[in-house]
Amino acid sequence: MSERDAWMPATRAPRLRGAHALFLSATLIWGSTWIAITYQLGTVEPEVSIAYRFALAALLLLGWNALRRARMRYSLRDHALMAAQGALLFGANYVLIYHSERFLASGLVAVVFSLIVFFNIIGMRLFFGQPIAVRMVLGAACGVAGVATLFWREMARFEGGARGATGLVLAAAGTLVASLGNMMAARNYRAGLPVRASTGFGMMYGAALVASWSVARGVEWRFEATGAYVASLLYLVVFGSVLAFLAYLTLAGRIGADRAGYVGVAVPVVALALSTLVEGYRWTGSAFVGVALCLAGNLVVLARAPAGGEGSGPRSTRATEGDAAG
Repeated sequence: MSERDAWMPATRAPRLRGAHALFLSATLIWGSTWIAITYQLGTVEPEVSIAYRFALAALLLLGWNALRRARMRYSLRDHALMAAQGALLFGANYVLIYHSERFLASGLVAVVFSLIVFFNIIGMRLFFGQPIAVRMVLGAACGVAGVATLFWREMARFEGGARGATGLVLAAAGTLVASLGNMMAARNYRAGLPVRASTGFGMMYGAALVASWSVARGVEWRFEATGAYVASLLYLVVFGSVLAFLAYLTLAGRIGADRAGYVGVAVPVVALALSTLVEGYRWTGSAFVGVALCLAGNLVVLARAPAGGEGSGPRSTRATEGDAAG
């Protein structure tokens, strides 16, 4: 199946064909990346690690395209569109979320980021004219409530104040930027840009943006030549960036960014499950309730819509849409 076939509407390719595998791939990978990220924190500034990550991911994707002799030449307008996608999805989004965790517990950041399901629903309506389905709103609300219940202890310890407010603003801004990146990715596919190329060039531009931001702030550039740092960086490059984003964006093209955005709700569940094995996380009654709510919302959001009840993703009115978030 070609990249474009993967974005055909329901009349040409069933929306849920392979969607569950794509959903699981993105969720499981991004649910595990927190382990790798812990090995990235230390002597290297977060922005520098982000720049390394997406620059290497871009080289892999674009190098693969070149080996396959795929199209590599694009107009200035096309590059502007890909740069916008990269700035949002692979640049500003990550910088804002990383900095929000300087002020908030990671659980609270996860709760805020789960709101991307609502942002994507609204974005699909504003930018693509897709009707807002009641079941989508209910499923999203159920999922966000589940994530909030999962991290209820972190929320209960939130003290507010200037630091808390700063963290919330940064996390909310990062979530909004990520959602706009989703919309831009869909817009680029509508413009006829192949998924792998737009993602590869987007990552290149995102890395360049973060690098420029770091230089402007006077961030010291370092590279930690240790096995832990290099191994975790490679994991984030190959799995957390290339494979996960391609799976997510392909999923978004098949079922719509509003439904694909539910990955942001499912990821914390996987992260806590892995934390049980790695860190000895102890499950509470509220955590089990949170998982149940997330799973219930997942069933509502990813279930096949009634015939004619919803659009077939962001591109149901035209030929179809485009791919890869985390």
